Order: sequence, then C-alpha cells, then structure tokens
Amino acid sequence: MANIHPLATVHPGAKLGANVEVGPYAYIDDNVEIGDGTKILPHATVFSYVKIGKDCTVFPGAVVGAIPQDLKFEGEVTYVEIGDRVNIRECATINRGTKASGKGVTRIGDDTLIMSYVHVAHDCTVGKHCILVSYVGIAGETEVGDWAIIGGGTKVHQFSKIGTHAMVGGGSAVNKDIPPYSICGRIPICFAGVNIVGLRRRGFDSDTIRNIKDIYDTIYYQGYNISDGCAKVEAGFLPSEERDTILAFITNSKRGIVRASDSSEKGSIE
Repeated sequence: MANIHPLATVHPGAKLGANVEVGPYAYIDDNVEIGDGTKILPHATVFSYVKIGKDCTVFPGAVVGAIPQDLKFEGEVTYVEIGDRVNIRECATINRGTKASGKGVTRIGDDTLIMSYVHVAHDCTVGKHCILVSYVGIAGETEVGDWAIIGGGTKVHQFSKIGTHAMVGGGSAVNKDIPPYSICGRIPICFAGVNIVGLRRRGFDSDTIRNIKDIYDTIYYQGYNISDGCAKVEAGFLPSEERDTILAFITNSKRGIVRASDSSEKGSIE
C-alpha cells in the first residue's frame, strides 16, 4: 500500500505500487504508473502519461511529464518512461515525446542519475547507468548511451548522439556526435582521448583499453579522413564488441563525430 501525505494531490486514476511514498504538496496526475518503493518527495510534480519504475526518487521541484516545448506538438497522447532506481534531483524537468518525431516517448534507463536543474527534452533516450550533472540540457531526440556522463552546464544540440561509456566535459556545447568510450570537451568541443579512468572503474582490462586507444589513433591521428580511418580499422583490427560498437556508431552518425584535438595527448596506458 502507498503512503500518501494528506497534503499531497494524487489523481484517483494514478496507479501506485507497494510502499510508494508521496510527500506533502506533491502532485500526481491521471494516467500515471509508479513502481514499488518509489518516493515522490514534497513539491515534486508528475503529470499524465508517465510510467516510473521501482525504487526511484523524484526530488522537490522536479517536473516529470510536462508537455514538450516543441511547436510541432498538437496535444497528442505521448509518454515518459522512467526505469528502475532512477534519481531525479531538484528542479529537473523531463518532457513527454511528440508524435511528429515518430517516437512519442522520452525514456530514462535504469540506475541513472539526473542531477538538479537538468532538462531532458522531448523524445530523448537516456541509457542505463548514466549521469547528467547539474544544469545539463539535452535538446529533442538526443540519444545518450549506457554509462555516459555529461558534465555540468553542457548543452547538447537536438538529434545528437553520445556513445556508450563516453564522458563529456562540463560547460561543453555538443554539436556533433560523441564517440563511444571517449572523452570530449574543450571549446570548441573535440575528441580529447579515451575514457581510461571510467573504463577501468567499470572492469575493462588494459588490453581492451589499449585496443580502443589504437582504434581511435587510427581514425583520428594517422592522416585519414573518418571514412578511410574506419575502413583501416575494419581491415586491421580483429572483431570485438568495442571495435564493432565504434564502427557502427560512426557509420550511423548523421551529424558526424567530433573532430580531433590537435593538442590531444596520446600517452601510453599503464
């Protein structure tokens, strides 16, 4: 049974799981489904057509499921889907999808942290185990891969893609796609190396990390254009999950990937 504070407003059509907590002055609209053990803290708002998983926390001032800030939106039924164990911190906003996008849903994956004042626009997909640091804004239809980290104050252009295990430096302006396993940042944004520390923390061994580094050295630093560099990687590196992930990401990029930094250090991996 849910624990609803008497000063909260919960629509009778909302479906609340076991041990859900709803704090004072929180607002939960119709057509909302909230999983077991989730906490909707005081002054948080969950609008219609939102599904939130288990053991999540929505902090004060956060707004989940507001209609999209998109002039193409015509009042159609669209959705927000939040996975399990997601933390949505103070004053973050997550908007519903739009019919015009062909998706109609904004998704946040399991175990993701959405920090304070983050904005996730319509039809974005944020993967599992991601961290969006305070004041990040991702525009409509952005895709963020699993385990990605986006540094504070970063703004991401619509339709951009951020690859799995990538890290974007704080205060960046992302206008090209961010390749998997990379660190990107600086002004203007560029490829600054492989996310070595992050990969080690997640259990990647030194040989795998070195292989990723060698792949990106081939693509970025051996004088080839991106297409020719990818062809060299496909011909010269044995198939692996990491190689295939990088090649598929670049091949499918519509905006193009970020350029190389002329001053990027290509030191050895210990």
